[in-house]
Amino acid sequence: MARIRISQRWVVPALLTSVVVVLVAGAGAAAAESNIVPTYWRGLWWALSLMTTVGFIGEPPETVPGALLSAVLMIMGFLLLAMVSASLAALFVREEEEPRETREDAADRAILEALARLDARLARLEETLGDPPDPSEDPADT
Repeated sequence: MARIRISQRWVVPALLTSVVVVLVAGAGAAAAESNIVPTYWRGLWWALSLMTTVGFIGEPPETVPGALLSAVLMIMGFLLLAMVSASLAALFVREEEEPRETREDAADRAILEALARLDARLARLEETLGDPPDPSEDPADT
């Protein structure tokens, strides 16, 4: 089963989508719930309050389309809150991890430099001693 990979690149499109959904849902609420939401502006306020997980302003919806619209707004608000929170947390973790990664990179470079010096010393020793014996030959055969 393929997993959906969510990344920080989704935050801006999710925010823009949420703004559009709130604008459209405001009109939908005014149309579907005319007893509770008499104007577009009240519908916009209603949709925004649901999207931000505040809850219903006034009465809950009376119609099925209004209830479905409310459910969509609540779920989208929860998902948006989770994505923004996770992105902020990742930002703080990344800032905290940068010094450690810098130290690890410096240690890796130092280790590689030391290995290069050891390799050069070994090459000089082998050159001084002549050809080293072939490790595949058995010393008992000589």
